[in-house]
Amino acid sequence: MNLRLTWVQAEDLVGHELRQAAEDGRDARALAARWAAAGGPPAPETAGASVTPRPDLRPLADSLLASLATLPTPLSAQEPTDLADIRALTTPRSAPPPHRDGNGGSATATAGRRPARRRWHPRTESAGGWWAQPPWSGPGSPGEAPWTRGFGGGAPGPVRVSGSGGPPGQSGVGGGVGEDIALRDRLHASWLGRAAGCLLGKPVEKLGLHAIRTLARATGNWPLSTWFTARGVPPELLAAHPWNRRSAPTSLAENIDGMPEDDDLNYPLLNLLLLQRHGRGFTTADVARLWLDELPAGRTFTAERVAYRNLLDGVEPPLTAVHRNPFREWIGAQIRADVHGWTHPGDPVAAAEQAYRDATLTHTANGVYGAMFVAATLATAATGTADVHRSLAAGIAVIPPRSRLAQAVRRGIGLARETTDFDTVVDRLHTELGGYHWVHAVPNAALLAAALTHADGDFTRSICAAVSGGWDTDSNGATAGSVAGLLAGHPDRLPEHWTSPLKNRLATSVPSFDGIGFDTLAELTHLEAVRP
Repeated sequence: MNLRLTWVQAEDLVGHELRQAAEDGRDARALAARWAAAGGPPAPETAGASVTPRPDLRPLADSLLASLATLPTPLSAQEPTDLADIRALTTPRSAPPPHRDGNGGSATATAGRRPARRRWHPRTESAGGWWAQPPWSGPGSPGEAPWTRGFGGGAPGPVRVSGSGGPPGQSGVGGGVGEDIALRDRLHASWLGRAAGCLLGKPVEKLGLHAIRTLARATGNWPLSTWFTARGVPPELLAAHPWNRRSAPTSLAENIDGMPEDDDLNYPLLNLLLLQRHGRGFTTADVARLWLDELPAGRTFTAERVAYRNLLDGVEPPLTAVHRNPFREWIGAQIRADVHGWTHPGDPVAAAEQAYRDATLTHTANGVYGAMFVAATLATAATGTADVHRSLAAGIAVIPPRSRLAQAVRRGIGLARETTDFDTVVDRLHTELGGYHWVHAVPNAALLAAALTHADGDFTRSICAAVSGGWDTDSNGATAGSVAGLLAGHPDRLPEHWTSPLKNRLATSVPSFDGIGFDTLAELTHLEAVRP
């Protein structure tokens, strides 16, 4: 009898590691030839294991994985994983301009006057980050960040910096009871947005772009504007493009009954537990211990499952991220980043550093950058004063500018800014980045940034654009919903047809959270955000 254990058996990992080698520039041609000559399968396109079991190849696979791990990559200088090296590549230059109004002008400056720019005061790393305030990479600066004219989702209001943020001796800016309530409401909207965006993408996860468009068009739901449904879809189309087998029973319009379990929601719950138990000073080892205590192994996938296995084998962080882990630059760390951003409103650098300590349990390089990018974007959006474009700019500023992920994000933003039809944006991204696996961080970050930019702060357009672009639909929908929810600012500002089916109820296998309401999650998150 052969037990198929997805994502970890050596014969299923070699194809993925060969693909990873091609992406990061390692010369693995000789090793690939040995694998092909032995009849080794290529990387599975969607599943965690090859179609035909080949346990006979396991000894060779073990040997090849060891050899692949010794090959140098020419991208190491521009895509480091060490935090000190990332910092050296991302030194900020100046502060961001004030919030802009709908016409691209300043909402706080006198009309016709350009506000003065000032340097932020440095602070020590122990004070919560390696910069004092959000780095800015705006128009005209190296690695130009997005800036479009439009509402962008932001609203003028006070900025409350998290308890660890701000210059020494200053706990926040514009705080008080009113802002505490406003921050809690933003977090509530963000939790709801994350759930709705994830749920929208669940039934089409693993489907190709053509299949997603075909199924939506069959019910008049294109451009995508509401939940997917099987009602009215011709049987032959459902046969040709089947919904995601595990998700369809709980994520189509006709059967949604609360938010079903998903790893895109499990990880934010785990990170709430992490902060409750260890505070902002947690270590990567603390993340590992929490997983072993609270996360069922069967609820992990790709890089997370490999790292979990490594922990059980006695491998310690950060080696857990690299030992026989061909998924180390995939999207897994990025979907864990929300709580790190939510709990550092106004301090994207501290949010990115916190996301880094989480991400390096399982990921390296671009896999880590995806988490840092999302955490910093959310930390900026959480202030209530930044629009989506300024938020994305803060996200780009904390990752190495010459990395593949940074370049892809800038490409996605650029296409979204210059192209009216979002389908055209998506087609271009798939043409340029389609060589990556559909779960890789690089193409998904580009699509996420493009969707948020094109939607310009609108909630429905944000999650629908992210999901309609394919690749990792539920994860991209979740992160887009999280950002757009913060920008909306209050749960009542989210369209009811997205929030009502959630029934303020989340299913999960994370202990003590099953059935919890999103309002309660907002309260718990808020407590961590304002904790001294």
